[in-house]
Amino acid sequence: MKRRDVFSTVLAGGAALALAGTPARAAPRAAANPAWVTAADGTRLYVRIWGAGAPILFLSGWALSSEMWAYQMAALSERGLRCIAYDRRGHGRSDDPGAGYDYATLAGDLDAILTALDVKGATVVAHSMSGGEILSYLAKQPAAKRVARILFLATTLPCLTAKPDNPAGVPAGAFDQMRRQFYTDFPQWIDANSDAFVVPETSPLMRGWIKNIMLRTSLRAIIDLNRAMTAADFRDILSAVTLPTLFIHGDKDASAPLALTAQPASQLPKRSSLNVYEGAPHGLFATHIGRLNADIEAFARG
Repeated sequence: MKRRDVFSTVLAGGAALALAGTPARAAPRAAANPAWVTAADGTRLYVRIWGAGAPILFLSGWALSSEMWAYQMAALSERGLRCIAYDRRGHGRSDDPGAGYDYATLAGDLDAILTALDVKGATVVAHSMSGGEILSYLAKQPAAKRVARILFLATTLPCLTAKPDNPAGVPAGAFDQMRRQFYTDFPQWIDANSDAFVVPETSPLMRGWIKNIMLRTSLRAIIDLNRAMTAADFRDILSAVTLPTLFIHGDKDASAPLALTAQPASQLPKRSSLNVYEGAPHGLFATHIGRLNADIEAFARG
């Protein structure tokens, strides 16, 4: 497959599958676990907290909300871990302010979540584009004690766009061409590019759920964050990371091909390892649930 063809599907990047169905109405929460946290600009961010114990913070991929982590949070919250996930601005139940869809603002939102919940020593699991969120946060808070380790899942790091010193990247014009489709028929784009994010055994209901969750995401957020993600270059920040890091990636990831993303990215942090899942696509959190949950737990307890 030609490189340009591979990236015609780029980044329904976080667009992999999660739990089907309508979320149940949240039960009343204690003051320490608010259902919403307010960001610096007044944007309300919806938070899910399941279980108690050592904290795991799940950061969602592009166009996905906290619901994508249901299969991880349900299992791990029963094993003595405090599972936290929130809807990025413009996603899920969070506010859509029509602005702030850039890594600097998202890092501030992440800081607001960690501060409001007084999270310390968390394992952060960042899918796809959200790897840039945790790196942007660490760049602002280099001495923060709230994060202990990072698991980059199906990452889009370190740099997707072609540059003189990144010749393996994708020409910027290819991303521009893709985004033009968002302005005219985003549902059709989702439909045309959904199968590669799962495996043939994935049920029709699960395949349909990804489309529904993406269609509930702000189009402003979808466009702006795709532009931010494809233009970002996190090589310098990633090289400065001293926390333990684990990259988990599928060798069938069509959205963020292994050779462009996790393979070079995993070479940059000081304490890093790479775990490649054979046959896994971008949506491996829905297609390889048991294996992934075991690896997350082992890393979080390590």
